[in-house]
Amino acid sequence: MDKSSNLTGKMLIAMPGMRDPRFEQSVILICAHSEEGAMGLVVNRPLPEIGFSDLLEQLGIQADENAVDIPVRFGGPVEPGRGFVLHRVPRDIDLAENRMRITDDLAMSTTRDILEDYAHGHGPQPAVLALGYAGWGPGQLDSEIRQNGWLTSDRGDEIIFGTDNSGKWRAAMKSLGIDPLMLSPDAGHA
Repeated sequence: MDKSSNLTGKMLIAMPGMRDPRFEQSVILICAHSEEGAMGLVVNRPLPEIGFSDLLEQLGIQADENAVDIPVRFGGPVEPGRGFVLHRVPRDIDLAENRMRITDDLAMSTTRDILEDYAHGHGPQPAVLALGYAGWGPGQLDSEIRQNGWLTSDRGDEIIFGTDNSGKWRAAMKSLGIDPLMLSPDAGHA
């Protein structure tokens, strides 16, 4: 991987022929991409069976009347019990420990303290909580892209933080000027 192909902060959009049902019609924000591999969060798969207040209760975090309810999503199949809060962050502040800056204005946090902040009406907005993540070994993501598994695009905050999860894949495709019905699931070779 060369520096020009670093996809950190970009979105992956599953092609119609995605063979892995866990990622069919998924949109993933790439949080880290290097020669060691890649890590991302699926942003369009809600987890309707568990809400933010349920998670706080499971973790023993007492919410007060000011609690902010953030959406909970399936972030990917790796470590499904681990939570990642994806949130906006001002460009000019230093991030606390265990918070990773993805782009100038977007970060990911994995600490209990950010959940406590939301439980008491604080915490950066907009935000979503993803359980689990998508991971790729060295060169694996680049190979999947070359094999026509994914399209890449610039990030779209409405796609990441918006509430229309069922329409995000189509919106991501449209952001590239693509009608999903016109795509073939097979890669072409000259």
